[in-house]
Amino acid sequence: MKKVLLNIIQKNKFLVIGILIVIVGAVASEVVPPLVLEEIVNRLTEKQDIALKLILTYFFLLALNDSFNALKQILITVFGQKVTHGIRSAMCAKLSRLPADYFVSNKSGAVVSRFVGDADTLESLFTKGIIGMAIDALKIIGILAVVFSKSAGLGILLAVSAVPLFFITKVFRRKMLGAQLKNRAAISRANSYIPETIKNIRTIHAYAKEDFMEEKYDSCIKDSFDAVNENNFLDSSYSPIIPLLSTVIIAVMMICSAAGGEFRAFFGMSVGTAVAIISYVTKVFKPLEEIAMEIQSVQSAIAGVKRIIEFFNEKEREIPSLEGFPQKLASSEIKADNVHFGYTDDKEVIKGASFTVNSGEFATLTGRTGLGKSTIFKLILGLYKPQSGEILVGGQNASDIPDERKRGIFGYVEQDFRLLTGTVRDQITMRDPNITESQILKALETECLNDTVNALENGLDTICTPKQFSQGQLQLLSIARAIAAEPDILLLDEITANLDSSTENAVMNALRAASENRTVVSITHRLYETSGSREIPLGETQHCKGSPV
Repeated sequence: MKKVLLNIIQKNKFLVIGILIVIVGAVASEVVPPLVLEEIVNRLTEKQDIALKLILTYFFLLALNDSFNALKQILITVFGQKVTHGIRSAMCAKLSRLPADYFVSNKSGAVVSRFVGDADTLESLFTKGIIGMAIDALKIIGILAVVFSKSAGLGILLAVSAVPLFFITKVFRRKMLGAQLKNRAAISRANSYIPETIKNIRTIHAYAKEDFMEEKYDSCIKDSFDAVNENNFLDSSYSPIIPLLSTVIIAVMMICSAAGGEFRAFFGMSVGTAVAIISYVTKVFKPLEEIAMEIQSVQSAIAGVKRIIEFFNEKEREIPSLEGFPQKLASSEIKADNVHFGYTDDKEVIKGASFTVNSGEFATLTGRTGLGKSTIFKLILGLYKPQSGEILVGGQNASDIPDERKRGIFGYVEQDFRLLTGTVRDQITMRDPNITESQILKALETECLNDTVNALENGLDTICTPKQFSQGQLQLLSIARAIAAEPDILLLDEITANLDSSTENAVMNALRAASENRTVVSITHRLYETSGSREIPLGETQHCKGSPV
């Protein structure tokens, strides 16, 4: 993440320079006006004439300070947005480099919350956090320097009061951070339940488990509510400390200045200086009060930043190199040689699998749930690497096939068709610019979807919704997506499991057309009739061979 931030700063160096210039101007225009006011009040008390130029200078500096503060806020906001955009872009790039098991072990809601909520806190970190605190710290340093030059006693008094304030702030900061982390964890859990509930809503209603889901939501919401309440209590307890302390210091200063003897010598000052000092005391505690508010933003952002850093620290998969990889595989043969694989170290899913599917053959893997049929597909696609043994596709190790080549090699049809947000064309191409118009039309013709798509309002450019197609047509669209890039290998995962018998026959007929001149591997729990296919039972150890289409 550090490299990402440095890269963003490098790209926006002129904006950063502009922010630094404006910050210096804002701090200077904050410190100078009370000095001018001191001169004006001293001349009044001494019954001297006050030059119009001096009065205009005072009001000009006030206006200049407001202008610098407004410009500062604009530039910091723009910079914060650029940081957020840069971080999200880097996160998206990171997402494409993560292994498949990351998406299995992390719920979609939790991943989304990192991209949305946690990334948004980075803007607050810069607009209301780090930069704001740096500006306020510079203001405090400048004001203290002036106060020391005017009254050593008051300068010491302010410096001494800052010590307990520092430790109080440290305690509140630690507790507020803990509350923010609790809140983010609760929000993340709630976000994970949303897609889970939507996906299983029919099952929840069928089993009357609404109360069960409600309890899960209530638990998360209550944890979030308690954490927010704790944070608000800490914030409301801290904020009054600043004005109370400033009032006490001003009172002590006035009492000591009015006293005789050494106190008067140590704290004594002219009327104009007293007015300026009171202004400075107010000014020095105002940024301290703002720092208290900024601490809350920083704590919230730090909680998000920690989660983003955890994301960036996720182990990346080994991305196969495109350099030296053949444009076309020598064959479409699939060979597994004594493959062992498990998602965890203590449990193997695949135990010594060995099989060969020759080019142009159609093999169907059958067997009960849990024998690793879908896992074999993931290994063939190179999403996972075997812990021992190897899977070869066209003589190449499956895990060494570059991502850019995979769609031209594999066509993968899942049990459920997953719609993308977009047009019917997008469903087929998946926004792959390499898929041509002729390839799209050929895929639709192969799956007998031409008339269905042409009947839509805008044809291929119609925004796609599930209601436009039957369940069988959606599965045909899924096959069209798989064969659009004209792959040599077709992998079919339970594609008729959710279809009735008549729809299944239609899909199987379309599948036969899509399977011509391709190596096809199908997996299923049941033995259904597939012309030209040999069902291969999948057991603890597999030694199998496909048969010609």
